Amino acid sequence: MRNAASGILINGEWVEPEATYEVRNPARPTEVVGEFARAGPEHVDAAYRAARDALAGWRRTPAIQRGAILHRAAQLLAERTEDLATAFTREEGKTIAETRVEVARGAQILRYYAGETAQPRGEVHPSGFSGRFLYSVREPLGVVCLITPWNFPVAIPLWKITPALAYGNTVVWKPATITPGCAVGVAEALRDAGVPGGVLNLVTGPASAIGGSLTDHEEVDGISFTGSLEIGRQIQLRAVERGVKVQLELGGKNPVVVLPDADLDQAVEQTVRGAMMSTGQKCTATSRAILVGDGAERFVPRLLERVRALRVGDPLRADVDVGPLASAEQLETVLGYLDVAREEGHELAVGGRRLEEEGEGYFVEPTVYLDVDPASRIGREEIFGPVLGVLRAASLEEALEIANSVEFGLSASIFTRDIREAFQFIDAVEAGVVHVNSETAGAEPQVPFGGVKASSSHSREQGKAAAEFYTRLKTVYLDMPPAEEPGRPPR
Repeated sequence: MRNAASGILINGEWVEPEATYEVRNPARPTEVVGEFARAGPEHVDAAYRAARDALAGWRRTPAIQRGAILHRAAQLLAERTEDLATAFTREEGKTIAETRVEVARGAQILRYYAGETAQPRGEVHPSGFSGRFLYSVREPLGVVCLITPWNFPVAIPLWKITPALAYGNTVVWKPATITPGCAVGVAEALRDAGVPGGVLNLVTGPASAIGGSLTDHEEVDGISFTGSLEIGRQIQLRAVERGVKVQLELGGKNPVVVLPDADLDQAVEQTVRGAMMSTGQKCTATSRAILVGDGAERFVPRLLERVRALRVGDPLRADVDVGPLASAEQLETVLGYLDVAREEGHELAVGGRRLEEEGEGYFVEPTVYLDVDPASRIGREEIFGPVLGVLRAASLEEALEIANSVEFGLSASIFTRDIREAFQFIDAVEAGVVHVNSETAGAEPQVPFGGVKASSSHSREQGKAAAEFYTRLKTVYLDMPPAEEPGRPPR
């Protein structure tokens, strides 16, 4: 991986920046991980020009040749797993076990879309007229802007970049400010695999300096954004005004519903994984555990015992379960919600404080509140930290009312042995992703991913559904010319 001051890749070349910024280790903020490029509007403009210039050639490249490049990138990423995972942990704070899994998932995404390049990209349709060949074909959307978050700085960029490239688009990519090293590692793997200059362009640095130039540029044909609801809606409004295609994946306030017949060991383990792994910094993280009937008396003690057993500390250590929050800003946000919980009077069962004994790192105890009011801020708002609220419901119907009472609708889970109640939940819950007897987090690359309500723009990422955003449909009516009459001179 490249070292200090990298981060601007334009037309296949790394550009030396005029300004840089420091990235620090959230487990020990006095440690500087590296210096990275602070891009300006001029770099964004150059990136878009390079992407536009490269579009025609990349679009003409046979799809299977594009797939071969993606397959080589998957192999390179897999070979570089340990280096990238270590850099990722130092930069973002996720445990080394989790970062290794995420890098492997990135390689899996690359392999999946390498295979997708050999799949049909159109359909033949029946016509009501004799002599007419009627078909539709998918073409690249064009130049796409990809804006990605820090919580999955390998997987989420690749589930945007890879289908974009597979379907013949060119890319201008802005990663999260606090995870530029991961972005450089991903971009290097793609460049070294043979992605031509200008097809993938990378600009790093604070969004405050380049956000408007990214989303408002005259060359952009589509914007895919994963991040906060507030920023996503701003991007959507500006894009719609200009007729630019836009795709948003935003927040979640994801519930698990535990029915009395659930396997308690399974329900507890999966709920804790969903709530606390990645330090709760997932849009699909479990924020609410809704306990139905008298099961709470058996579930809660096991839940608290499992949460207390979690090991918090240096994420590079193999025996650590939960690392730090990703930044000082995240720490401030989560601590603010702990203050809100105290003000709202929720019963604190475990955690609830910053871990000062871990030093100056951004560590917060895994936290559980009991008997949370569904209408409270803790019950409604996305916290994005290792904080779980436990709620009660008398029936599955009431649990569904609580689950659906928030503005978000990304992921939801139910634990039960009753297939009828499982399907009742699947049918009635307002979520784009539903799990039965597994945690709310987790997604496989071959199936659609996305939410409803305020969680997304109602589009879907991953799987074959990615083609809906990264391509446009062209319908062709091909009528046969009249047959030549015998003896008639050719026209």
